[in-house]
Amino acid sequence: MTGGCGFIGSHLIDRLIEAGHEVLCVDNLLTGNKQNVEHLLGHPRFEYLCHDVTNPLHVEVDEIYNLACPASPAKYQRDPLHTMKTLVLGAINILDLAKRLDIKVLQASTSEIYGDPKEHPQRESYWGHVNPLGPRACYDEGKRCAETLFMDYHRQLNVQIKIARIFNTYGPRMSIDDGRVVSSFVLQALQNEDISIFGDGSQTRSFCYVEDMVTALIDLMGTGPEVTGPVNLGMPHEIPVVELAQQILTKVGSQSKIAFRPLPVDDPRQRLPDISLAREILDWQPQVSLKDGLDRTITYYRGRLIDAA
Repeated sequence: MTGGCGFIGSHLIDRLIEAGHEVLCVDNLLTGNKQNVEHLLGHPRFEYLCHDVTNPLHVEVDEIYNLACPASPAKYQRDPLHTMKTLVLGAINILDLAKRLDIKVLQASTSEIYGDPKEHPQRESYWGHVNPLGPRACYDEGKRCAETLFMDYHRQLNVQIKIARIFNTYGPRMSIDDGRVVSSFVLQALQNEDISIFGDGSQTRSFCYVEDMVTALIDLMGTGPEVTGPVNLGMPHEIPVVELAQQILTKVGSQSKIAFRPLPVDDPRQRLPDISLAREILDWQPQVSLKDGLDRTITYYRGRLIDAA
């Protein structure tokens, strides 16, 4: 599991350990947090390796989940060159490892593949609308290049691949400084700070709870060789960002006010997955409602703030 100390990766490791698997967690801790897997340190079926996937990896494993790379715009724009290297060189190194071992490898791709989409909702057949020169391009184009590499290794070298296009996912263990809307809004509301909304708040997003996403990733890895992806994974219902903020304010009982900020460059207006393919081949769709998922996430962050006090 590369990127195993990250938000989704650490939850995925928990589920795999619970299912009886042995897991090697690979992370350079550039944005991952070792506290996310601290409860597993010393577990007989868990091992941690500090390693940067921009360098070749020499291990013996049975399958690979490649989740290495920061997913928060604030974090991946902090060092765009390393972000691109992680996505491109990292993909090459992981694919070379999968080829040598003749094993399956799953690429955690992203809805950023679609950029600021002109198709709504987005299907896997849509090629996207991406600015290759903008500040988000290190991530958007890096992920697009990684998908190309995965497909070319599959076609030319017969590597067994799975490509998951992950849409907005939220829940416990998102970093306090992550910068994405759910974690930012919850933390600001809990501390009675202004809720920062970029733009007028009419832009829409869909939000999938992390436990549902973990189920989908494991299900995709378990498919036969005829399934390569890409497969959209996410919540097939959208909500305006300003409405999300209002829901969180109500749940928290916060005194925060909404403050509108300038919209970042290339920020997408709409993001909504068509998950017809996931329903068909995985028999999967999200089970946790936004209401329940927000309650669990708020409880987690309230505990984090109490511990830090």
